[in-house]
Amino acid sequence: MHRQLRAVHFVALAALLAGCQEARFPVAPGPAGPHFDGVGGGLSGRIAFESFRDGNGEIYVMNPDGSGQTNLSNNAASEDDPVWSPDGTRIAFVSLRDGNFEIYVMNADGSAPTNLTNNAAFDFAPAWSPDGTRIAFESFRDGNDEIYVMNADGSGQTNLSNNAAVDDDPVWSPDGTRITFLSTRDGATEIYVVNADGTGVATRLTNDVMSEGKPAWSPDGRQIAFVRFRSTSDEATDIYVMNPDGSGQTNLTNNAYQNFLTPPVWSPDGTRITFVSGNRELFVMNADGTGAIQLTTNGRVGAEETHIAWSPDGKRIAFESFRDRDENIFVVKADAEAETTQLTTNAFDDIEPAWTLRR
Repeated sequence: MHRQLRAVHFVALAALLAGCQEARFPVAPGPAGPHFDGVGGGLSGRIAFESFRDGNGEIYVMNPDGSGQTNLSNNAASEDDPVWSPDGTRIAFVSLRDGNFEIYVMNADGSAPTNLTNNAAFDFAPAWSPDGTRIAFESFRDGNDEIYVMNADGSGQTNLSNNAAVDDDPVWSPDGTRITFLSTRDGATEIYVVNADGTGVATRLTNDVMSEGKPAWSPDGRQIAFVRFRSTSDEATDIYVMNPDGSGQTNLTNNAYQNFLTPPVWSPDGTRITFVSGNRELFVMNADGTGAIQLTTNGRVGAEETHIAWSPDGKRIAFESFRDRDENIFVVKADAEAETTQLTTNAFDDIEPAWTLRR
């Protein structure tokens, strides 16, 4: 299901390049052996993720040092895309237990799983509002991908995008008043913004012959990072930022090698941004594009690092990697030491790490 949803999200975008070029950023020292200070690695919160160790996709949770791995969903159907509520008490996820993709929510201990969408069409990609009272999501109930929003109990389901084109990838503004999304309504895949309460009309933020993707609001709401393809014939991309009204679009990476479609992710304090480049390695740079350093060196061509999740204190980054020829979850220090620890080690895929937002 993970692959199915990934395909849906990228339907309007070109596939990633199979090749790579040599990275030209400074490289942090090679990974050290597993080591954390203190109980639970000295880190707070928990990491939710999807695992295929039980023969199907299940939602698991673990401590930041990899201990306490627990199956929360425990269902014969596939579950996908875990997303923590802002207060860390609930997890929204996508489930096939009713025969089609539905959005569920459960308590952080796995209790009380509840179908929120309860619709015959596909519903997926849940995104909590910053105050935890609403959930944006994608739905195919109108015959095409649309952006919907609902209350956290599943009531009040409302179509926000309401267009015949593909509309997907909803992302809340930090103040909860707006939602950015991707749309093909004007040809290329572009970034739009709409009021979260359904008033007004969607506004186009990018207007480029190249496709854009993966918008990410800065924690203070003053900027939006995003991915832009460089040309119609070259699938390499760059990381840009812009103001919330679409002005001030600035190329942060601006380099001759490949950056990949893994979304740019802001650090909790908004001072840094992660991205994937070169041999699909994890990098971090300052929010203005300076000071980029390579955090991972996986040593295998195509061993992509993806699904980036910062720790609440901004000191470490969880990610998914294919470096062992199956996908596992790792944590790396977000500084020049780049100490890396593998958290999951089973022979089946462990993917989509999501760190609780609370410390």
